[in-house]
Amino acid sequence: MTTTAPRDFLKSLFDAAVGAADPLTGIKAHLPAKPKGRTVVIGAGKGAAQMARALESVWDGKLEGLVVTRYGYGCETRAIEIIEAAHPVPDAAGLVAARRLTETVSGLAEDDLVIALICGGGSALLPSPPEGLTLEDEIALNEMLLASGAPISAMNVVRKHLSTIKGGRLAAATKARVVSLIVSDIPGDNPAHVASGPTVPDGSTRHQALEIVRQYGLQLPQAALDHLNSPRADAPRPDDPVFLRHEHHIIASAGVSLEAAAAMAKAQGVTPVILSDAIEGESRDVAQVHAAIAREVLGRDRPFSKPAVMLSGGETTVTLRAKGGKGGRNGEFALAAALAIDGHEGIHLLAADTDGIDGSEDNAGAYADGGTIKRLRAAGLDPRRLLDGNDSYSAFKAIGDLFETGPTGTNVNDFRAILIR
Repeated sequence: MTTTAPRDFLKSLFDAAVGAADPLTGIKAHLPAKPKGRTVVIGAGKGAAQMARALESVWDGKLEGLVVTRYGYGCETRAIEIIEAAHPVPDAAGLVAARRLTETVSGLAEDDLVIALICGGGSALLPSPPEGLTLEDEIALNEMLLASGAPISAMNVVRKHLSTIKGGRLAAATKARVVSLIVSDIPGDNPAHVASGPTVPDGSTRHQALEIVRQYGLQLPQAALDHLNSPRADAPRPDDPVFLRHEHHIIASAGVSLEAAAAMAKAQGVTPVILSDAIEGESRDVAQVHAAIAREVLGRDRPFSKPAVMLSGGETTVTLRAKGGKGGRNGEFALAAALAIDGHEGIHLLAADTDGIDGSEDNAGAYADGGTIKRLRAAGLDPRRLLDGNDSYSAFKAIGDLFETGPTGTNVNDFRAILIR
């Protein structure tokens, strides 16, 4: 068993997971052949700037183009322009960026090459409402989706049918060959779901989008409903001839990152158990299941023996139950898990987003253990009330248990590690 302090141990696993998702490794392995014509780079996502810098470091030739990333996530590049915009709620800068990306590829010829660098966060960073809808409509849609509790795959079906750039439309706008290099933050790694697939089409339909709207009770503007009921909302199909010369590659994913974390744990004398890299569902419910397994291992050495660390990834969701709360799905997981392991010494956990930002605050996630609830109550806080108010950030900030990394330059979604000593 490792003698490392539990939090240092958990952080080492997170660092290993993020390191394995370094886009440089995947980009090197999937560099396309040089074209006769121009090589133009486009991209979107919270790690898009770092992907652009990595591509520049290994590409032997001239590059041009632009990518859009979240405010504060940019980095220095030589030839590729970096644009910053708002995430998770779109803004006017993203609207301009989406328009410029489309203009950049639409004038290219068949001998040109487009390298698309796509990762999580691209949906919000590329607002492009269809005729009859406004940026304000897209902002309202995004806020509704984020509060609905719908899984990311369902959110993106709606988004791509209320957009002029998502659902493969950006790639369909050019005569050039498109090679998409994708860092997946989607359970199951469907490339068409990452950033709502601006360069990769899928088979979803506007009728499916309407069913999701109905299922989750989304109060869309009438113009949005009218659009979804019109053939204008139909996205290009994967078998459309326009995509014949295109290709895409997943260059980093949650599965690879969890394997790296498992190897790090094993090297420190702790048995790793990977539960899944594609867990979805309500964060607090997923936390209850994880906590129950941890208690079983702690008390009965089943279904596996301690010392061990449980690892999982995917993307959980949070249904907003109150206004004014702060925090994201990983903080919500950590707070719900803390309630479920209260008093169980020997259980320590870290839940964090691999991009370094959990929700809209400045932390990646939070630490929790069997003493978290006691510390919160000693600080005069009601843990259950904070959870009911979706206010995990305030809870962990008050006791100094936020996990803060800053932007990591990649995004393979949730990372959870639960150490049972």
